[in-house]
Amino acid sequence: MIDLFEIFMTAGFWAATIRIVSPLIFGTLGELICERAGVLNLGIEGIMTIGAMSGWMWVYQGGDLWTGIMFAAFVGALFGLIHSGFSVYLGVSQHVTGIGLTLFASSLSYFIFRMLLPSVTTPPKIVPFQVVDIPWLSDLPWLGEAFFHQTPLTWLAFLFVPLVWYVLFRTPVGLAVRMAGENPVAVEAQGINVLAIRTGAVMAGSALMAIGGAFITMSAFDAFFFGMINGRGWICVALVIFASWRPGKALLGAMLFAGLEAMQVRAQQQAGAFIPYQFFLMLPYVLSIVAMIIMARKALYPRALLVPFRRGERV
Repeated sequence: MIDLFEIFMTAGFWAATIRIVSPLIFGTLGELICERAGVLNLGIEGIMTIGAMSGWMWVYQGGDLWTGIMFAAFVGALFGLIHSGFSVYLGVSQHVTGIGLTLFASSLSYFIFRMLLPSVTTPPKIVPFQVVDIPWLSDLPWLGEAFFHQTPLTWLAFLFVPLVWYVLFRTPVGLAVRMAGENPVAVEAQGINVLAIRTGAVMAGSALMAIGGAFITMSAFDAFFFGMINGRGWICVALVIFASWRPGKALLGAMLFAGLEAMQVRAQQQAGAFIPYQFFLMLPYVLSIVAMIIMARKALYPRALLVPFRRGERV
């Protein structure tokens, strides 16, 4: 029998949930920023992959961890610029551009990895971010082990949630980004360059996506290997819809998926051979799809999402 209550009440379960949710937070916030500006970024899976590879490779070649994170963000922003060049300035289909970018970035990641390390047979390892204990807080029963016994990148992920919310909903820049996704004609009427706003949002969002990928190779694991992103980018796209394009709800949705992911590993151990392990592997995705369908029926998406903007045109 599976004792779900016992699983949910252990500090180890919540510590694992927080580790799993951290890259999802970066990716979901990045996608949310892009879509708030009116651009669907389906290149997220590839951007997370090349962020994972580039950050890890920087450290493997002798760089330090934090500059590796910044390098991954820079590479992600470059791919966001490529996406913007096609989808924002040329008005090419955002679906086609994003999927093409995912294929290009993923393939380029594996190509560069093989070019720089042609003879490796097992994934080389680096020294990743280490778990840091916060004095006194780490000693708290249950809560200390669950949240205050994590790597700095995990805390950075949670810090970005209120930061992105504040920028989007409490600053002039955030207002311009949101209006670029709602009514770009009104933004243009105010003398603001809609194309520049959308490009900046896509680059910033793509940088966050790349950091999410780098988290996996530099904090969750210590190596880069093929297929390690494993669909997390597509989950982030679904989480944005689940969250109705709001950072706080995005965090709740990401926690839900991460909790189901952490639960399925422990449920497998308790169920033993009575239930096929494939059932538990699919459970987080099935329940996440159901939750997304329920939430999406009431979601108010940005009205100019997927709509190309051309100066001087009235829509």
